[in-house]
Amino acid sequence: MTNDARHYDTIVAPVITEKATIASEANQFVFKVRREATKTQIKAAIEKLFDVKVTAVNTLVRKGKNKVFRGVRGRQQDVKKAVVTLADGYRIDVTTGL
Repeated sequence: MTNDARHYDTIVAPVITEKATIASEANQFVFKVRREATKTQIKAAIEKLFDVKVTAVNTLVRKGKNKVFRGVRGRQQDVKKAVVTLADGYRIDVTTGL
């Protein structure tokens, strides 16, 4: 099974936080994804890249924040995240990477 390059473009990075680690115990995994990515594209990318069965995809957009760094005002970009629920019996080890 060959991986298409667009699958690698859809998934930006796994989210490794305390909250995401707790969710992984419930077979849910969190990924940063492209803002233009749809749920069907995310599902196809996860299934192809990790060889798992996805049952649900929930997405959210965290709006960028205004920040001041060394007196320079700036704005962080908006970040889209996907919470992917896997079928029973499937696991993803996000620490190994792609």
